[in-house]
Amino acid sequence: MSSIPHQLDQRRAGVLLHITSLPGGDLGEDAFKFIDFLARTGASVWQMLPINQPHGDGSPYQCLSAHAGNQALISLEILKKQGWLTESDLSSDINREDLIQKAFNNFKQSNIPHAYDDFLSFCERERHWLDDFSLFMVFRAHYHLTCWHDWPIPIRLREKDVIRQAHIDYADKSSLIKFSQYIFFQQWHALKEYANYRNIILFGDIPIFVSYDSADVWARPELFKLDYDLNMTVVAGVPPDYFSETGQRWGNPHYDWDMMKIDGFQWWLERIRTQNTMFDMVRIDHFRGLEAAWEIPVTERTAIKGVWVKAPGIDLLKAIKNYLPSLTLIAEDLGIITPEVNTLRDTFNLPGMKILQFAFDGSVDNPYLPEQITENSVVYIGTHDNDTTIGWYINLIDAHKQTFYSYMQNHLNIDRSAIQMPTDMINLALASKARIAIIIMQDILHLDSTGRMNIPGTVENNWQWKFEWQQLSAEMENLFTNAIERHHRNTSPKITI
Repeated sequence: MSSIPHQLDQRRAGVLLHITSLPGGDLGEDAFKFIDFLARTGASVWQMLPINQPHGDGSPYQCLSAHAGNQALISLEILKKQGWLTESDLSSDINREDLIQKAFNNFKQSNIPHAYDDFLSFCERERHWLDDFSLFMVFRAHYHLTCWHDWPIPIRLREKDVIRQAHIDYADKSSLIKFSQYIFFQQWHALKEYANYRNIILFGDIPIFVSYDSADVWARPELFKLDYDLNMTVVAGVPPDYFSETGQRWGNPHYDWDMMKIDGFQWWLERIRTQNTMFDMVRIDHFRGLEAAWEIPVTERTAIKGVWVKAPGIDLLKAIKNYLPSLTLIAEDLGIITPEVNTLRDTFNLPGMKILQFAFDGSVDNPYLPEQITENSVVYIGTHDNDTTIGWYINLIDAHKQTFYSYMQNHLNIDRSAIQMPTDMINLALASKARIAIIIMQDILHLDSTGRMNIPGTVENNWQWKFEWQQLSAEMENLFTNAIERHHRNTSPKITI
């Protein structure tokens, strides 16, 4: 498969857009069309959110597996082109799971040479997570989507005889789930190959923590801080900050780092390896948690009464680098960042993140001011957790708005009456020294707060935003293309095919 070497050796521009925000919301035609759009503009990075299988709320940061791809991203149109589904199948009222079952039946009956052998090879290669995940999903469906902790005790505790028999009794259902993962990864790697051929880097995202209700915790509870009955004792989150006065209580279990050290962090190495095969570059979300993480007693309803607990970040990152020396990592170093976190990031020469929306609080040494941004950084106006640029600008408090006006006048000679949003902020990001500048698609489309993807600390109406191609006018595309050209971020890398 083709790859793009040296992702960080030149100035690049990119776009942040999750797969689900495409018009089709999957790995089909619109994903390839989006790659073409990036290539036309001179952008060379497509950043997206985690692509694992989410829970019912759709959050890509609370998933059922650290490895499994989101089945909802599978393109049924591609399955039709492969001959495993028909047009009448797609136009019927058959649900998605039954359609994939039908595709699996047709796949098994197809005359494609070695096709089934390839599926079996995939199952064997990924069995270190796929066996547990497939059985987890079978049980989860059987017990009406309840958390694994509420399953019968022999299954909850994974008694060997019970699990062994379940693999036999539910072989057909497990095989269907494995097939879903097989076609997900098949479609994904076809997309990645096309992206790399068009000189586009795929930039992924790893949530530092995993969900309690996940195949990972069910299969390996000893790796997490759980009590004798496998209940969480502490949960993850962050203390009060920019986004919330009471902090954020995420509810994820914390790692038992001492247990993870015993086999050299093998669970983490396997997790990172999966991501490394899917992306050219990966962001570790909440990187500061690798130095110390905020542990909240499980009985607390908010994050206020948590404490910082040290994590073995140096040992873990050394193990990852030794295992995958060519891996390109980005540190999401936002939030309460201490000198120790900066040292951990810099020890491994990892680029950090800079958010321009945080820059205009009046502090002359604010690290997010454009002149403070270093080359070894990834700069954003805002990420999926922020408002759109127009929404941010409209809602700026007066003091910060005056600071922003003064900055634009003094540094760019732009009078407040001449400010154009989001164009000026896009140019400010692209003009910075940061090697990579990422613009959210909503800003390219000049959307207000109605285009926001997520509001941290809330659980309603997030992760639902989609765009339509007719929203992208020729003028908007040209503005973005010209800005990338003007700020020397459209250098096309050489590729190896």
